[in-house]
Amino acid sequence: MGSCAKVDAPRRARCCKLILLFLLLVLPSAGSAQQFSSDDARLAAAQKAFDSGQWEEAAKLSQGPQGQPAELDFLRGLALARKQQWNESRQAFAAGHLKSLSDPRFLVELAGIDYKQNDFSAAKRNLHAALRLGSRDNYAFDFLGTIYFLQGNLEAALKYWNAIDKPRLRNVAVQPPPRLDETLLHRAIAFNAPQVLTGDALLLTRARLENLGVFSHERVELTPAGEHFDATLHLAERNGWGDSKLEGVIALFSGVPYATVYPEIYNIRHRAVNLTSLLRWDSQKRRAFGALSTPLFDNPSRRLQMYFDARNENWNLSNTFFGGSTPVSDLNLRRFAGGVELHSVTNARWTWSTGAEVASRSFRNLPGISSAVAKTFFTDATSFAYWLRAERSLLRVPEHRFTLDAEAEGRLGRTFAENLGAFGTARGSLDAHWLPRASGDDYEMRTRVRAGATVGNVPLDELFQLGVERDNDLWLRGHAGTSGGRKGAAPLGRRYFLVNWEIDKNVYSNGLFTVKLGPFLDTGKITDASGLFGSREWLWDTGAQCKVRVLGSVTVVLIYGRDLRGGHNVVYSTAVH
Repeated sequence: MGSCAKVDAPRRARCCKLILLFLLLVLPSAGSAQQFSSDDARLAAAQKAFDSGQWEEAAKLSQGPQGQPAELDFLRGLALARKQQWNESRQAFAAGHLKSLSDPRFLVELAGIDYKQNDFSAAKRNLHAALRLGSRDNYAFDFLGTIYFLQGNLEAALKYWNAIDKPRLRNVAVQPPPRLDETLLHRAIAFNAPQVLTGDALLLTRARLENLGVFSHERVELTPAGEHFDATLHLAERNGWGDSKLEGVIALFSGVPYATVYPEIYNIRHRAVNLTSLLRWDSQKRRAFGALSTPLFDNPSRRLQMYFDARNENWNLSNTFFGGSTPVSDLNLRRFAGGVELHSVTNARWTWSTGAEVASRSFRNLPGISSAVAKTFFTDATSFAYWLRAERSLLRVPEHRFTLDAEAEGRLGRTFAENLGAFGTARGSLDAHWLPRASGDDYEMRTRVRAGATVGNVPLDELFQLGVERDNDLWLRGHAGTSGGRKGAAPLGRRYFLVNWEIDKNVYSNGLFTVKLGPFLDTGKITDASGLFGSREWLWDTGAQCKVRVLGSVTVVLIYGRDLRGGHNVVYSTAVH
Protein backbone atom coordinates (compact mmCIF):
# COMPACT_ATOMS: atom_id res chain seq x y z
CA MET A 1 0.00 0.00 0.00
CA GLY A 2 2.88 2.34 1.01
CA SER A 3 5.03 1.65 -2.00
CA CYS A 4 1.97 1.97 -4.19
CA ALA A 5 1.10 5.34 -2.66
CA LYS A 6 4.52 6.69 -3.28
CA VAL A 7 4.47 5.54 -6.86
CA ASP A 8 0.95 7.08 -7.62
CA ALA A 9 1.43 10.51 -5.99
CA PRO A 10 2.27 12.43 -9.21
CA ARG A 11 -0.67 10.78 -11.01
CA ARG A 12 -3.10 11.77 -8.22
CA ALA A 13 -1.84 15.35 -8.39
CA ARG A 14 -2.46 15.47 -12.12
CA CYS A 15 -5.99 14.05 -11.61
CA CYS A 16 -6.80 16.72 -9.00
CA LYS A 17 -5.75 19.49 -11.40
CA LEU A 18 -7.93 18.04 -14.18
CA ILE A 19 -10.95 17.80 -11.86
CA LEU A 20 -10.45 21.41 -10.69
CA LEU A 21 -10.21 22.67 -14.29
CA PHE A 22 -13.37 20.73 -15.20
CA LEU A 23 -15.28 22.29 -12.31
CA LEU A 24 -14.15 25.81 -13.27
CA LEU A 25 -15.33 25.31 -16.84
CA VAL A 26 -18.52 23.34 -16.29
CA LEU A 27 -20.04 24.87 -13.18
CA PRO A 28 -20.40 28.46 -14.53
CA SER A 29 -21.97 27.07 -17.68
CA ALA A 30 -24.38 25.11 -15.61
CA GLY A 31 -25.18 28.26 -13.63
CA SER A 32 -25.79 30.17 -16.83
CA ALA A 33 -28.04 27.45 -18.09
CA GLN A 34 -29.98 27.59 -14.87
CA GLN A 35 -30.20 31.39 -15.14
CA PHE A 36 -31.30 31.12 -18.79
CA SER A 37 -33.86 28.56 -17.83
CA SER A 38 -35.06 30.86 -15.03
CA ASP A 39 -35.43 33.86 -17.41
CA ASP A 40 -37.35 31.73 -19.89
CA ALA A 41 -39.66 30.53 -17.17
CA ARG A 42 -40.23 34.08 -15.87
CA LEU A 43 -40.89 35.34 -19.39
CA ALA A 44 -43.41 32.57 -20.05
CA ALA A 45 -45.17 33.14 -16.75
CA ALA A 46 -45.21 36.91 -17.20
CA GLN A 47 -46.53 36.56 -20.75
CA LYS A 48 -49.29 34.26 -19.51
CA ALA A 49 -50.25 36.76 -16.80
CA PHE A 50 -50.21 39.62 -19.31
CA ASP A 51 -52.38 37.74 -21.80
CA SER A 52 -54.93 37.07 -19.07
CA GLY A 53 -55.07 40.74 -18.09
CA GLN A 54 -53.18 40.38 -14.79
CA TRP A 55 -51.05 43.52 -15.27
CA GLU A 56 -49.75 43.68 -11.71
CA GLU A 57 -48.65 40.03 -11.75
CA ALA A 58 -47.02 40.43 -15.18
CA ALA A 59 -45.09 43.48 -13.97
CA LYS A 60 -43.81 41.61 -10.89
CA LEU A 61 -42.79 38.50 -12.80
CA SER A 62 -40.91 40.51 -15.44
CA GLN A 63 -39.02 42.58 -12.87
CA GLY A 64 -35.48 41.34 -12.42
CA PRO A 65 -31.79 42.26 -12.31
CA GLN A 66 -30.42 45.01 -14.53
CA GLY A 67 -28.86 42.48 -16.87
CA GLN A 68 -32.04 40.55 -17.58
CA PRO A 69 -33.03 39.98 -21.24
CA ALA A 70 -34.58 42.87 -23.15
CA GLU A 71 -37.77 40.84 -23.75
CA LEU A 72 -38.52 40.94 -20.02
CA ASP A 73 -38.02 44.73 -19.99
CA PHE A 74 -40.39 45.01 -22.94
CA LEU A 75 -43.10 42.93 -21.27
CA ARG A 76 -42.68 44.84 -18.01
CA GLY A 77 -43.04 48.14 -19.86
CA LEU A 78 -46.24 46.93 -21.51
CA ALA A 79 -47.72 45.78 -18.19
CA LEU A 80 -46.88 49.06 -16.44
CA ALA A 81 -48.33 51.02 -19.35
CA ARG A 82 -51.62 49.13 -18.97
CA LYS A 83 -51.60 50.27 -15.33
CA GLN A 84 -50.89 53.85 -16.58
CA GLN A 85 -47.68 53.99 -14.57
CA TRP A 86 -46.03 56.02 -17.31
CA ASN A 87 -42.71 56.90 -15.68
CA GLU A 88 -41.99 53.32 -14.59
CA SER A 89 -43.06 52.02 -17.99
CA ARG A 90 -40.73 54.53 -19.71
CA GLN A 91 -37.81 53.32 -17.56
CA ALA A 92 -38.46 49.70 -18.54
CA PHE A 93 -38.67 50.46 -22.27
CA ALA A 94 -35.58 52.69 -22.10
CA ALA A 95 -33.60 49.90 -20.37
CA GLY A 96 -34.66 47.38 -23.00
CA HIS A 97 -33.82 49.78 -25.84
CA LEU A 98 -30.25 50.16 -24.56
CA LYS A 99 -29.85 46.37 -24.65
CA SER A 100 -31.37 46.01 -28.11
CA LEU A 101 -30.63 49.19 -30.06
CA SER A 102 -31.75 47.72 -33.39
CA ASP A 103 -35.21 46.73 -32.13
CA PRO A 104 -37.73 49.46 -33.12
CA ARG A 105 -40.48 48.14 -30.80
CA PHE A 106 -39.05 49.93 -27.78
CA LEU A 107 -39.05 53.29 -29.60
CA VAL A 108 -42.65 52.80 -30.74
CA GLU A 109 -43.78 52.08 -27.18
CA LEU A 110 -41.81 55.05 -25.85
CA ALA A 111 -43.65 57.17 -28.43
CA GLY A 112 -46.93 55.87 -27.02
CA ILE A 113 -45.97 57.06 -23.54
CA ASP A 114 -44.94 60.46 -24.93
CA TYR A 115 -48.32 60.69 -26.65
CA LYS A 116 -50.17 59.85 -23.42
CA GLN A 117 -48.25 62.62 -21.68
CA ASN A 118 -49.05 65.11 -24.51
CA ASP A 119 -45.43 65.37 -25.62
CA PHE A 120 -46.10 65.13 -29.34
CA SER A 121 -42.60 66.33 -30.30
CA ALA A 122 -40.90 63.50 -28.37
CA ALA A 123 -43.42 60.99 -29.75
CA LYS A 124 -42.60 62.02 -33.32
CA ARG A 125 -38.85 61.79 -32.67
CA ASN A 126 -39.17 58.23 -31.34
CA LEU A 127 -41.42 57.13 -34.20
CA HIS A 128 -39.08 58.59 -36.81
CA ALA A 129 -36.17 56.81 -35.11
CA ALA A 130 -38.13 53.54 -35.24
CA LEU A 131 -38.78 53.97 -38.96
CA ARG A 132 -35.09 54.69 -39.56
CA LEU A 133 -34.33 51.31 -37.96
CA GLY A 134 -36.36 49.71 -40.73
CA SER A 135 -39.66 49.24 -38.97
CA ARG A 136 -42.44 48.53 -41.47
CA ASP A 137 -45.05 48.16 -38.75
CA ASN A 138 -48.40 49.54 -39.90
CA TYR A 139 -49.04 50.74 -36.37
CA ALA A 140 -45.95 53.01 -36.45
CA PHE A 141 -47.01 54.60 -39.76
CA ASP A 142 -50.58 55.03 -38.57
CA PHE A 143 -49.47 56.45 -35.22
CA LEU A 144 -47.12 59.00 -36.81
CA GLY A 145 -49.72 60.07 -39.37
CA THR A 146 -52.31 60.49 -36.61
CA ILE A 147 -50.05 62.81 -34.60
CA TYR A 148 -49.48 65.06 -37.62
CA PHE A 149 -53.20 64.97 -38.34
CA LEU A 150 -54.03 66.10 -34.80
CA GLN A 151 -51.53 68.96 -35.18
CA GLY A 152 -53.26 70.15 -38.34
CA ASN A 153 -50.41 69.14 -40.67
CA LEU A 154 -52.45 67.23 -43.25
CA GLU A 155 -49.67 66.95 -45.83
CA ALA A 156 -47.33 65.26 -43.33
CA ALA A 157 -50.14 63.00 -42.11
CA LEU A 158 -50.82 61.85 -45.66
CA LYS A 159 -47.14 61.07 -46.22
CA TYR A 160 -47.25 58.34 -43.55
CA TRP A 161 -50.86 57.27 -43.91
CA ASN A 162 -50.41 56.67 -47.63
CA ALA A 163 -47.75 54.05 -46.81
CA ILE A 164 -50.51 51.87 -45.32
CA ASP A 165 -53.19 52.67 -47.92
CA LYS A 166 -54.92 55.25 -45.74
CA PRO A 167 -57.02 57.46 -45.49
CA ARG A 168 -59.73 55.96 -47.66
CA LEU A 169 -62.54 58.41 -48.33
CA ARG A 170 -66.19 57.67 -47.70
CA ASN A 171 -67.49 61.01 -48.95
CA VAL A 172 -66.22 64.29 -50.46
CA ALA A 173 -68.13 67.56 -49.96
CA VAL A 174 -67.51 71.26 -50.66
CA GLN A 175 -68.59 73.89 -48.15
CA PRO A 176 -70.07 76.35 -48.66
CA PRO A 177 -71.43 75.23 -52.04
CA PRO A 178 -69.61 77.40 -54.60
CA ARG A 179 -71.20 79.22 -57.51
CA LEU A 180 -68.48 78.00 -59.87
CA ASP A 181 -69.68 75.74 -62.67
CA GLU A 182 -69.99 72.21 -61.30
CA THR A 183 -68.01 70.64 -64.16
CA LEU A 184 -65.06 72.98 -63.62
CA LEU A 185 -65.10 72.33 -59.88
CA HIS A 186 -65.17 68.55 -60.23
CA ARG A 187 -62.30 68.67 -62.72
CA ALA A 188 -60.27 70.77 -60.30
CA ILE A 189 -60.63 68.31 -57.40
CA ALA A 190 -58.16 65.46 -57.89
CA PHE A 191 -59.62 63.07 -55.31
CA ASN A 192 -62.97 61.37 -54.76
CA ALA A 193 -64.59 58.58 -52.77
CA PRO A 194 -63.82 55.71 -52.32
CA GLN A 195 -60.23 56.57 -53.27
CA VAL A 196 -57.31 56.99 -50.87
CA LEU A 197 -56.50 60.68 -50.46
CA THR A 198 -52.84 61.02 -51.45
CA GLY A 199 -50.43 63.87 -50.87
CA ASP A 200 -50.03 64.43 -54.62
CA ALA A 201 -53.81 64.61 -55.08
CA LEU A 202 -54.02 67.22 -52.32
CA LEU A 203 -51.25 69.37 -53.85
CA LEU A 204 -52.65 69.02 -57.36
CA THR A 205 -56.08 70.12 -56.16
CA ARG A 206 -54.57 73.19 -54.53
CA ALA A 207 -52.66 74.07 -57.70
CA ARG A 208 -55.74 73.72 -59.91
CA LEU A 209 -57.93 75.78 -57.59
CA GLU A 210 -55.29 78.51 -57.50
CA ASN A 211 -55.07 78.41 -61.28
CA LEU A 212 -58.80 79.10 -61.55
CA GLY A 213 -58.21 82.41 -59.79
CA VAL A 214 -61.57 82.58 -58.02
CA PHE A 215 -60.64 81.16 -54.59
CA SER A 216 -58.74 83.34 -52.13
CA HIS A 217 -57.92 80.33 -49.96
CA GLU A 218 -58.86 76.69 -49.45
CA ARG A 219 -58.68 74.10 -46.67
CA VAL A 220 -59.27 70.35 -46.67
CA GLU A 221 -60.79 68.93 -43.50
CA LEU A 222 -60.83 65.18 -42.78
CA THR A 223 -63.33 63.69 -40.33
CA PRO A 224 -63.02 60.05 -39.19
CA ALA A 225 -66.03 57.93 -40.18
CA GLY A 226 -65.38 54.46 -38.82
CA GLU A 227 -62.53 52.93 -40.81
CA HIS A 228 -62.89 55.65 -43.47
CA PHE A 229 -62.85 59.45 -43.59
CA ASP A 230 -65.14 62.19 -44.84
CA ALA A 231 -63.32 64.98 -46.72
CA THR A 232 -64.73 68.51 -46.69
CA LEU A 233 -63.18 71.13 -48.95
CA HIS A 234 -63.70 74.60 -47.45
CA LEU A 235 -63.43 77.28 -50.13
CA ALA A 236 -63.53 81.08 -49.95
CA GLU A 237 -64.90 82.00 -53.37
CA ARG A 238 -64.62 85.40 -54.99
CA ASN A 239 -67.66 86.38 -57.01
CA GLY A 240 -68.18 89.75 -58.60
CA TRP A 241 -66.16 92.27 -56.56
CA GLY A 242 -64.87 89.68 -54.06
CA ASP A 243 -65.83 87.34 -51.21
CA SER A 244 -68.16 90.02 -49.87
CA LYS A 245 -69.11 93.62 -50.55
CA LEU A 246 -66.85 94.83 -47.73
CA GLU A 247 -63.90 92.87 -49.10
CA GLY A 248 -64.63 94.20 -52.59
CA VAL A 249 -64.58 97.79 -51.35
CA ILE A 250 -61.33 97.23 -49.45
CA ALA A 251 -59.66 95.61 -52.46
CA LEU A 252 -60.88 98.33 -54.84
CA PHE A 253 -59.69 101.27 -52.75
CA SER A 254 -56.65 99.73 -51.04
CA GLY A 255 -54.33 101.71 -53.30
CA VAL A 256 -55.98 105.12 -52.88
CA PRO A 257 -53.16 106.40 -50.60
CA TYR A 258 -50.83 106.14 -53.60
CA ALA A 259 -53.39 107.24 -56.24
CA THR A 260 -54.41 103.77 -57.42
CA VAL A 261 -57.59 101.72 -57.60
CA TYR A 262 -57.96 98.02 -58.45
CA PRO A 263 -61.25 97.32 -60.28
CA GLU A 264 -61.72 93.54 -60.31
CA ILE A 265 -64.57 91.23 -61.29
CA TYR A 266 -64.33 87.50 -60.58
CA ASN A 267 -66.11 84.37 -61.75
CA ILE A 268 -68.07 85.99 -64.55
CA ARG A 269 -71.07 83.78 -65.48
CA HIS A 270 -69.72 81.24 -62.94
CA ARG A 271 -67.08 80.11 -65.47
CA ALA A 272 -63.94 81.33 -63.64
CA VAL A 273 -63.60 84.21 -66.10
CA ASN A 274 -61.83 87.02 -64.24
CA LEU A 275 -61.19 90.64 -65.12
CA THR A 276 -58.47 92.37 -63.09
CA SER A 277 -57.18 95.87 -63.63
CA LEU A 278 -55.21 98.75 -62.19
CA LEU A 279 -55.74 102.47 -62.69
CA ARG A 280 -53.14 104.91 -61.36
CA TRP A 281 -53.47 108.67 -61.69
CA ASP A 282 -50.18 109.62 -60.03
CA SER A 283 -48.87 112.53 -62.13
CA GLN A 284 -45.32 111.07 -62.09
CA LYS A 285 -46.22 107.52 -63.10
CA ARG A 286 -49.63 107.10 -64.65
CA ARG A 287 -50.61 103.56 -65.52
CA ALA A 288 -53.58 101.57 -66.83
CA PHE A 289 -53.44 97.79 -66.77
CA GLY A 290 -56.08 95.18 -67.53
CA ALA A 291 -56.14 91.40 -67.82
CA LEU A 292 -58.88 88.98 -68.83
CA SER A 293 -58.31 85.33 -67.99
CA THR A 294 -60.33 82.16 -68.53
CA PRO A 295 -59.87 78.38 -68.27
CA LEU A 296 -58.91 76.96 -71.65
CA PHE A 297 -61.44 74.41 -72.96
CA ASP A 298 -63.02 74.22 -69.48
CA ASN A 299 -59.83 72.70 -68.12
CA PRO A 300 -58.86 74.07 -64.68
CA SER A 301 -55.23 73.07 -65.35
CA ARG A 302 -54.96 75.41 -68.37
CA ARG A 303 -55.54 79.13 -68.08
CA LEU A 304 -55.35 81.68 -70.88
CA GLN A 305 -54.80 85.37 -70.14
CA MET A 306 -54.83 88.40 -72.41
CA TYR A 307 -53.59 91.73 -71.11
CA PHE A 308 -52.61 95.30 -71.94
CA ASP A 309 -50.37 97.70 -70.04
CA ALA A 310 -50.14 101.45 -70.78
CA ARG A 311 -47.74 103.74 -68.88
CA ASN A 312 -46.78 107.39 -68.87
CA GLU A 313 -43.86 107.80 -66.46
CA ASN A 314 -41.34 110.42 -65.45
CA TRP A 315 -37.82 109.21 -64.62
CA ASN A 316 -34.96 110.78 -62.69
CA LEU A 317 -31.70 109.04 -63.57
CA SER A 318 -29.37 111.67 -62.18
CA ASN A 319 -27.87 109.24 -59.62
CA THR A 320 -28.08 105.97 -61.57
CA PHE A 321 -27.06 106.80 -65.17
CA PHE A 322 -23.38 107.55 -65.73
CA GLY A 323 -23.39 108.25 -69.46
CA GLY A 324 -23.71 111.98 -69.91
CA SER A 325 -22.39 115.30 -68.69
CA THR A 326 -25.95 116.59 -68.26
CA PRO A 327 -28.01 114.72 -65.63
CA VAL A 328 -31.04 112.87 -66.99
CA SER A 329 -33.48 114.12 -64.37
CA ASP A 330 -36.72 114.79 -66.27
CA LEU A 331 -37.04 111.90 -68.71
CA ASN A 332 -40.53 110.96 -69.85
CA LEU A 333 -41.23 107.36 -70.93
CA ARG A 334 -44.44 106.31 -72.65
CA ARG A 335 -44.95 102.62 -73.11
CA PHE A 336 -47.82 100.49 -74.37
CA ALA A 337 -47.72 96.69 -74.31
CA GLY A 338 -50.14 93.90 -75.03
CA GLY A 339 -49.75 90.17 -74.80
CA VAL A 340 -51.14 86.73 -74.21
CA GLU A 341 -50.05 84.08 -71.71
CA LEU A 342 -50.92 80.42 -71.15
CA HIS A 343 -50.39 78.96 -67.68
CA SER A 344 -50.50 75.19 -67.24
CA VAL A 345 -50.54 72.95 -64.15
CA THR A 346 -48.78 69.74 -65.21
CA ASN A 347 -48.90 67.86 -61.91
CA ALA A 348 -48.56 68.40 -58.18
CA ARG A 349 -44.98 69.70 -58.51
CA TRP A 350 -44.68 71.16 -62.02
CA THR A 351 -46.26 74.21 -63.64
CA TRP A 352 -45.23 76.12 -66.73
CA SER A 353 -46.19 79.29 -68.58
CA THR A 354 -45.58 80.59 -72.04
CA GLY A 355 -46.56 83.78 -73.79
CA ALA A 356 -45.75 86.57 -76.20
CA GLU A 357 -45.77 90.35 -75.93
CA VAL A 358 -45.61 93.30 -78.28
CA ALA A 359 -44.41 96.59 -76.74
CA SER A 360 -43.88 100.10 -78.05
CA ARG A 361 -42.06 102.88 -76.19
CA SER A 362 -41.07 106.49 -76.79
CA PHE A 363 -38.82 108.88 -74.84
CA ARG A 364 -39.21 112.63 -74.29
CA ASN A 365 -37.27 115.39 -72.51
CA LEU A 366 -34.00 113.58 -73.18
CA PRO A 367 -30.93 115.85 -72.89
CA GLY A 368 -28.21 115.67 -75.51
CA ILE A 369 -26.35 112.36 -75.35
CA SER A 370 -23.39 111.97 -77.70
CA SER A 371 -22.41 108.37 -76.94
CA ALA A 372 -23.86 105.82 -79.36
CA VAL A 373 -23.90 103.19 -76.59
CA ALA A 374 -25.87 105.50 -74.29
CA LYS A 375 -28.38 106.32 -77.02
CA THR A 376 -29.42 102.65 -77.34
CA PHE A 377 -31.11 102.80 -73.93
CA PHE A 378 -33.33 105.72 -75.02
CA THR A 379 -34.35 104.63 -78.53
CA ASP A 380 -37.98 104.86 -79.60
CA ALA A 381 -38.85 101.37 -80.84
CA THR A 382 -41.29 98.50 -81.00
CA SER A 383 -40.29 95.08 -79.71
CA PHE A 384 -41.59 91.53 -79.77
CA ALA A 385 -40.74 88.94 -77.11
CA TYR A 386 -41.59 85.29 -76.43
CA TRP A 387 -41.01 83.62 -73.08
CA LEU A 388 -41.19 80.24 -71.43
CA ARG A 389 -41.29 79.85 -67.66
CA ALA A 390 -41.19 76.70 -65.51
CA GLU A 391 -41.86 76.33 -61.80
CA ARG A 392 -40.86 73.23 -59.86
CA SER A 393 -41.23 72.14 -56.25
CA LEU A 394 -37.72 70.83 -55.56
CA LEU A 395 -38.13 69.71 -51.97
CA ARG A 396 -41.03 69.27 -49.59
CA VAL A 397 -40.42 68.18 -46.00
CA PRO A 398 -43.93 68.37 -44.55
CA GLU A 399 -42.81 67.00 -41.16
CA HIS A 400 -40.76 70.19 -40.68
CA ARG A 401 -43.09 72.35 -42.82
CA PHE A 402 -40.25 73.25 -45.14
CA THR A 403 -40.45 73.76 -48.90
CA LEU A 404 -37.91 74.67 -51.55
CA ASP A 405 -39.25 75.86 -54.91
CA ALA A 406 -37.42 76.81 -58.08
CA GLU A 407 -38.36 78.95 -61.05
CA ALA A 408 -36.60 79.47 -64.37
CA GLU A 409 -37.53 81.72 -67.27
CA GLY A 410 -36.11 82.18 -70.73
CA ARG A 411 -37.07 85.11 -72.94
CA LEU A 412 -36.19 85.75 -76.58
CA GLY A 413 -37.10 88.84 -78.52
CA ARG A 414 -36.21 91.49 -81.01
CA THR A 415 -36.40 95.26 -80.85
CA PHE A 416 -37.05 96.77 -84.25
CA ALA A 417 -34.54 99.61 -84.31
CA GLU A 418 -31.24 100.03 -86.13
CA ASN A 419 -29.06 100.16 -83.02
CA LEU A 420 -30.87 97.46 -81.03
CA GLY A 421 -31.92 94.11 -82.53
CA ALA A 422 -32.19 90.64 -81.00
CA PHE A 423 -31.96 90.08 -77.25
CA GLY A 424 -32.35 87.26 -74.75
CA THR A 425 -32.99 87.12 -71.03
CA ALA A 426 -32.57 84.33 -68.49
CA ARG A 427 -33.87 84.48 -64.94
CA GLY A 428 -33.93 81.99 -62.10
CA SER A 429 -34.88 81.83 -58.45
CA LEU A 430 -34.86 79.56 -55.40
CA ASP A 431 -37.48 80.15 -52.73
CA ALA A 432 -37.13 78.48 -49.30
CA HIS A 433 -40.11 78.68 -46.96
CA TRP A 434 -40.14 77.39 -43.38
CA LEU A 435 -42.81 77.34 -40.68
CA PRO A 436 -40.90 76.26 -37.54
CA ARG A 437 -43.93 75.66 -35.33
CA ALA A 438 -45.87 72.40 -35.51
CA SER A 439 -49.01 74.38 -36.41
CA GLY A 440 -49.88 77.96 -37.28
CA ASP A 441 -47.62 80.46 -39.05
CA ASP A 442 -45.83 82.11 -36.12
CA TYR A 443 -42.16 82.91 -36.87
CA GLU A 444 -42.68 82.25 -40.57
CA MET A 445 -39.33 82.45 -42.35
CA ARG A 446 -38.54 82.91 -46.04
CA THR A 447 -35.31 83.13 -48.02
CA ARG A 448 -35.28 83.90 -51.72
CA VAL A 449 -32.29 83.87 -54.08
CA ARG A 450 -32.70 85.34 -57.54
CA ALA A 451 -30.42 86.05 -60.49
CA GLY A 452 -30.87 87.22 -64.06
CA ALA A 453 -29.01 88.41 -67.12
CA THR A 454 -29.84 89.98 -70.47
CA VAL A 455 -27.70 89.67 -73.58
CA GLY A 456 -28.03 92.13 -76.43
CA ASN A 457 -29.00 95.79 -76.41
CA VAL A 458 -32.33 96.72 -74.84
CA PRO A 459 -34.10 100.02 -74.06
CA LEU A 460 -34.36 101.48 -70.57
CA ASP A 461 -37.70 99.86 -69.70
CA GLU A 462 -36.21 96.36 -70.20
CA LEU A 463 -33.47 96.84 -67.58
CA PHE A 464 -33.63 95.18 -64.17
CA GLN A 465 -33.96 97.36 -61.08
CA LEU A 466 -33.07 96.63 -57.42
CA GLY A 467 -35.26 98.68 -55.11
CA VAL A 468 -38.74 99.07 -53.63
CA GLU A 469 -41.11 100.33 -56.29
CA ARG A 470 -44.71 99.41 -57.07
CA ASP A 471 -44.04 98.11 -60.59
CA ASN A 472 -40.90 96.18 -59.61
CA ASP A 473 -40.61 92.80 -57.87
CA LEU A 474 -36.82 92.85 -57.24
CA TRP A 475 -36.99 94.49 -53.85
CA LEU A 476 -33.89 95.76 -52.11
CA ARG A 477 -35.76 97.25 -49.18
CA GLY A 478 -33.25 99.92 -48.17
CA HIS A 479 -33.22 101.45 -51.65
CA ALA A 480 -36.12 103.57 -52.85
CA GLY A 481 -37.10 103.03 -56.48
CA THR A 482 -38.36 106.59 -56.85
CA SER A 483 -37.10 110.07 -56.10
CA GLY A 484 -39.70 112.79 -55.77
CA GLY A 485 -42.19 110.29 -57.14
CA ARG A 486 -40.11 109.70 -60.29
CA LYS A 487 -38.70 106.32 -61.20
CA GLY A 488 -35.01 105.57 -61.72
CA ALA A 489 -33.63 106.16 -58.23
CA ALA A 490 -32.66 102.51 -57.65
CA PRO A 491 -29.67 100.84 -59.38
CA LEU A 492 -30.41 99.47 -62.89
CA GLY A 493 -28.60 97.07 -65.19
CA ARG A 494 -28.69 93.94 -67.33
CA ARG A 495 -27.28 91.49 -64.76
CA TYR A 496 -28.29 91.09 -61.15
CA PHE A 497 -28.03 88.85 -58.10
CA LEU A 498 -30.39 89.31 -55.16
CA VAL A 499 -30.98 87.58 -51.82
CA ASN A 500 -33.93 88.42 -49.55
CA TRP A 501 -34.42 87.00 -46.06
CA GLU A 502 -37.26 87.79 -43.66
CA ILE A 503 -39.05 86.43 -40.61
CA ASP A 504 -42.59 87.29 -39.51
CA LYS A 505 -43.81 87.11 -35.93
CA ASN A 506 -47.55 87.15 -35.21
CA VAL A 507 -48.25 90.01 -32.81
CA TYR A 508 -52.03 90.39 -33.02
CA SER A 509 -55.01 88.70 -34.62
CA ASN A 510 -58.79 88.92 -34.50
CA GLY A 511 -61.60 88.07 -36.86
CA LEU A 512 -60.95 91.06 -39.12
CA PHE A 513 -57.19 91.42 -39.47
CA THR A 514 -53.84 89.90 -38.54
CA VAL A 515 -50.66 91.82 -37.74
CA LYS A 516 -47.17 90.41 -38.31
CA LEU A 517 -43.87 92.08 -37.51
CA GLY A 518 -40.30 91.05 -38.19
CA PRO A 519 -36.81 91.93 -39.44
CA PHE A 520 -35.37 91.47 -42.91
CA LEU A 521 -31.95 91.41 -44.55
CA ASP A 522 -31.35 91.99 -48.28
CA THR A 523 -28.16 91.90 -50.30
CA GLY A 524 -27.51 92.15 -54.00
CA LYS A 525 -25.55 93.57 -56.86
CA ILE A 526 -26.53 94.80 -60.33
CA THR A 527 -24.20 95.55 -63.24
CA ASP A 528 -24.27 96.48 -66.91
CA ALA A 529 -21.66 95.69 -69.55
CA SER A 530 -21.84 99.26 -70.85
CA GLY A 531 -20.64 100.68 -67.56
CA LEU A 532 -23.43 103.28 -67.77
CA PHE A 533 -25.60 101.61 -65.12
CA GLY A 534 -25.04 99.39 -62.13
CA SER A 535 -24.48 99.40 -58.38
CA ARG A 536 -20.62 99.34 -58.57
CA GLU A 537 -20.47 97.27 -55.34
CA TRP A 538 -22.45 94.86 -53.20
CA LEU A 539 -25.45 96.43 -51.54
CA TRP A 540 -26.65 95.53 -48.02
CA ASP A 541 -30.01 96.58 -46.58
CA THR A 542 -31.73 95.72 -43.32
CA GLY A 543 -34.73 96.88 -41.36
CA ALA A 544 -38.18 95.80 -40.22
CA GLN A 545 -41.54 95.32 -41.86
CA CYS A 546 -45.11 95.07 -40.67
CA LYS A 547 -47.76 93.10 -42.56
CA VAL A 548 -51.45 93.72 -41.88
CA ARG A 549 -53.74 91.12 -43.43
CA VAL A 550 -57.31 92.45 -43.78
CA LEU A 551 -60.22 89.99 -44.11
CA GLY A 552 -57.83 87.34 -45.39
CA SER A 553 -57.53 88.98 -48.82
CA VAL A 554 -55.56 92.26 -48.89
CA THR A 555 -52.21 92.64 -47.13
CA VAL A 556 -50.85 96.11 -46.33
CA VAL A 557 -47.03 96.06 -46.08
CA LEU A 558 -45.22 98.79 -44.11
CA ILE A 559 -41.42 98.87 -44.47
CA TYR A 560 -38.61 100.68 -42.74
CA GLY A 561 -35.31 99.91 -44.47
CA ARG A 562 -31.77 101.18 -44.15
CA ASP A 563 -29.00 101.13 -46.74
CA LEU A 564 -26.00 99.94 -44.70
CA ARG A 565 -23.48 101.29 -47.22
CA GLY A 566 -25.05 104.61 -48.10
CA GLY A 567 -26.68 105.28 -44.74
CA HIS A 568 -30.03 106.20 -46.31
CA ASN A 569 -33.40 105.27 -44.81
CA VAL A 570 -36.55 104.20 -46.67
CA VAL A 571 -40.13 104.30 -45.40
CA TYR A 572 -42.48 102.54 -47.80
CA SER A 573 -45.98 101.12 -47.87
CA THR A 574 -47.98 99.13 -50.39
CA ALA A 575 -50.99 96.84 -50.66
CA VAL A 576 -50.66 93.27 -51.95
CA HIS A 577 -53.67 91.39 -53.35
